[in-house]
Amino acid sequence: MPGGDISDLDKNRALVDWLRYQLRQAENRVRELEVQEEQERRRKERARAEQAWKIQPKRSGETAMLHRGGCTLFKNELGFINREEALIALAEPDIEACKICAPETGLVDG
Repeated sequence: MPGGDISDLDKNRALVDWLRYQLRQAENRVRELEVQEEQERRRKERARAEQAWKIQPKRSGETAMLHRGGCTLFKNELGFINREEALIALAEPDIEACKICAPETGLVDG
């Protein structure tokens, strides 16, 4: 290395180190964005659930129950129903409203 010049090998090693650093930075950013995207998806899902209702099917010895979409007492696997369907369900004699989430609040008044 006459005159303090850096060899091609050293330059390329430095370039490889820099590119690895850049790749780590980009991978970290992708992970951050994936987490943000998942959080946003969950937030939208919760917001959608809060604007909907769900019906817990009748079990032996129990009546069917109407819940707010976000009620955690019943894990919804059947899908949500809209306001009109919830009003119809609430009028059914064999479906009662959940005493915890009170799905009729705002439903009958709104």
